[in-house]
Amino acid sequence: METDEQAVNGDYPEEGEPRLPLLTVAEARDAVGYMRLLESLDLTPRGQGAGQLAADLARRLPAD
Repeated sequence: METDEQAVNGDYPEEGEPRLPLLTVAEARDAVGYMRLLESLDLTPRGQGAGQLAADLARRLPAD
């Protein structure tokens, strides 16, 4: 199945280089909330994009 989405590719950092921690579920939910707030305050396409991203991320979060 082909999609318009590009695959995310990356490598692990070399040994000794710092690794960024993953987001916790609580942090991800906070980020989604802030993006939804941005959507409600910004009526430009940028705000609409924030809303679309928030909706996509929210679908990926586990349900409580």
